[in-house]
Amino acid sequence: MDTTRFHGIYPILYAFFEPDGRPMREPIQAQVDAAVRHGAHGVAVLGLATETNKLDTRERRQLLDWTAEATAGRLPLAVTVAEPSVGGQAAFVRAAKEVGADWVILQPPAVSGLTESELLRFFGAVADSTDLPVAIQNAAQFLGVGLSNAGLRTLNRQHPNVCLLKGEAPAHVIERLVADTEGAYRVFNGRGGMELPEVLRAGCIGMIPAPECFDVQVSIYELMREELPEADTEAERLYRDILPLIVFMMSSIDTFICYGKRIVARRLGLGTVFDRAPCQRPTEFGLLMSERLAASLGPL
Repeated sequence: MDTTRFHGIYPILYAFFEPDGRPMREPIQAQVDAAVRHGAHGVAVLGLATETNKLDTRERRQLLDWTAEATAGRLPLAVTVAEPSVGGQAAFVRAAKEVGADWVILQPPAVSGLTESELLRFFGAVADSTDLPVAIQNAAQFLGVGLSNAGLRTLNRQHPNVCLLKGEAPAHVIERLVADTEGAYRVFNGRGGMELPEVLRAGCIGMIPAPECFDVQVSIYELMREELPEADTEAERLYRDILPLIVFMMSSIDTFICYGKRIVARRLGLGTVFDRAPCQRPTEFGLLMSERLAASLGPL
């Protein structure tokens, strides 16, 4: 299965809400348009940044449809699938394919105590239901369950369309994963773009960050592809510029949803952000921090 066109920076879209909690369409269009405008290599939706755990299936499908319509084939579209059952995930994968998704990212079911063999069967059954390229979100520290490197290799051998990976790990851990899985996976990392230059050196083919500073991350990625000393130096300089923002965002998932969404709204001129409970509420100091960190980024 040829997945070489999937690479680079894929901002994963935030969900914005009306005061009464209903998802809003306009910010989805605005984020996708910004991704196109600033040279993103794709977009992703319905992951942790999209607060998929707070959406029912109907709302997830609504956001999927809006994103596909906004993207309109201008960029590859990756869709995270978080339904709690094999049947539910298979159905959502079909829905994603119907609206034009290019690949899907499977999250493990939110069930404690799953053995690795049970998780392999779960992912394998969903993968067998589609001919789309399939990625696994392997993020035990965020999702509470994950696969070992050996388990990932087994999954690819048994189900070859499972050939992409959304990792959430430091660069040295990613390097070992790439080596242990023997090139079976094209690996994207997450963590808000943390260690971007290093994870590319470790073997990642891209990043799936939230959108706060994805435009700078696109520039870093393109510079790193040049494989020239002066380009590496400039990439490192750009990375140092955005590192304080990334560190703040990645202090917790709740923090990046609370403040990252507000930074994106500021850069896109979207106006007031309304949180969907349960959620972390912003503090005055936190808002001042995010304002300072975003001040140098300019509009998207």
